[in-house]
Amino acid sequence: MKQTLRDLAEKLGCRLLGDSSITAATVSSLQSAKSDSLVFVDDAQHLDAALRSSAAAVIAGEFAASATAKPILISAQPRLTFARAAKLLRTPRLNRAIHPSAAVPASAEIGKNVAIGPRAILGEHVEVGDETTIGAGSVIGGNAGDDGGDAVTNGDAVKIGSHCRLDANVTIYPGTTLGDRVIVQAGAVLGSAGFGYVRDSQTGRYEQFPQVGRLVIEDDVEIGANSTVDRGALDETRIGRGTKIDNLVHVGHNVQIGQDVVIAAQTGLSGSAVVEANVIIGGQVGIADHVRIEEGAILGAQSGIPTKKVIRGKGVVFWGTPARPLREYLKELAFVSRSAKKQR
Repeated sequence: MKQTLRDLAEKLGCRLLGDSSITAATVSSLQSAKSDSLVFVDDAQHLDAALRSSAAAVIAGEFAASATAKPILISAQPRLTFARAAKLLRTPRLNRAIHPSAAVPASAEIGKNVAIGPRAILGEHVEVGDETTIGAGSVIGGNAGDDGGDAVTNGDAVKIGSHCRLDANVTIYPGTTLGDRVIVQAGAVLGSAGFGYVRDSQTGRYEQFPQVGRLVIEDDVEIGANSTVDRGALDETRIGRGTKIDNLVHVGHNVQIGQDVVIAAQTGLSGSAVVEANVIIGGQVGIADHVRIEEGAILGAQSGIPTKKVIRGKGVVFWGTPARPLREYLKELAFVSRSAKKQR
């Protein structure tokens, strides 16, 4: 969606240097820039390359204030501003409608300008907010929770907020609530029964513990492709505002995740784990049940957190299994290496 640099600077809160009437229609890398592209640089090292590119304008920091070869949008956070510019330039979706092959019962409450793709199925009393998109083949409530009658009461219809985007083949079980601007990528499953079983000490057989709780996903959460988030066993699983979850992540029942948490791919969180706000979790991290990760901690890739462990340290990087502060982990590796050399 083409816009002048004057309009972009105003919307992005940038200081514009150069011709304000030039228009931009897209964002791109330096290598693929065209005459209507915006590019960005985080440091002076790459500024010359940006100025030599075919881009219409460059988003950069104060270090670019003296550049004259191209219009410059000066920002304290160029990468963030570039991301916001991409949203402003995105072409709005047209022909938003409910596809004839979608199954939408009369009891569903559908907001304004909602798009529902081919073969999507909505259950009874599902609520969908304004400007939300539901992708092809998705199942929202209804048949998603048809597990023989023990899952969730009939009154627990799925509620989806406004400006959400559910990609193809997303499954959302009854008892799930999504806030506004939630993004769920293809193949994700939300609100399924948790992995909770009780063993009969006489027969050795396992029977499922009741999984009748809820799942609450707050505003601005993003969930990656083929990730799964279980509902609570008796109470709720909750994912806090602004949290971003990568592809192939599993969140178990009763887990509580705070605001602005980032979780990378192939991580698993066992039941009743608590992750406080602003935590960063690397890929392939294993978090056992009843673990608490306190605010601002950073878990390195492939870390392991044993049952009931508390990880504490804002801004501290933890690594290894069991996870410990990175400095301590590296000392142990060095000790092992020295010991191995002595034994040769």
